[in-house]
Amino acid sequence: MASPFYDAGSFAVSDAGDVVRVFVVGPVQTNCYAYVSADEALVVDPGGAGARVAAALSGKKVVCAVATHGHGDHVGGVAALVSATDAPFALAAADVEIARHASDPSWSGSGIAYDDDAPAPSRLLSEGDVLEVGTARFRVMETPGHTPGGICLVGEGSAEGIVFVGDTLFPGSCGRTDLAGGDPEAMRRSLVRMGREISPQTVLLCGHGLATTMAEELASNPFMR
Repeated sequence: MASPFYDAGSFAVSDAGDVVRVFVVGPVQTNCYAYVSADEALVVDPGGAGARVAAALSGKKVVCAVATHGHGDHVGGVAALVSATDAPFALAAADVEIARHASDPSWSGSGIAYDDDAPAPSRLLSEGDVLEVGTARFRVMETPGHTPGGICLVGEGSAEGIVFVGDTLFPGSCGRTDLAGGDPEAMRRSLVRMGREISPQTVLLCGHGLATTMAEELASNPFMR
């Protein structure tokens, strides 16, 4: 059965003409994002329907597929996307083993099988690494807790003011820490760090559901305190 796919539209990011496209993919409605700048695209969290995401970006050069963490709902579409675009795949080293078992429902703890296991990453990401797309840059911030290798992608250049946070943070909440590799204390430290280092005006693009801002989370999210 084909992986669920819904094109949720796009929004402008900067005066430079950058755009974020949003695709809702897979059985648990994961947000897959494509940051498009100067006819290039960086795809974040292709958790399913990788071939359809690639088709939707026809005419753009996909410079990289990057996962904020290794759970199947965020990497299950990587293999098909990479096959269709020849893009490299980037992931934090600590989550490589998790991503290798995306199609195994017993591995995730959720009982859900995703499209494909993720391929071996072309690039292993760590704190401070930078991914470039068009006139935009994204700096890697390590935010373990949901998984050992969880990261956020902090926008710089023409992407300043947005952060892809994966499942580290949600409006009024945070990612689960009761799955394999989860660590509540690491999550607490990550959230405290995010609140300290990310500007309140920043838009936070989450792995599921709605976006939020750091100001809103500092004011109302109990996990940020």
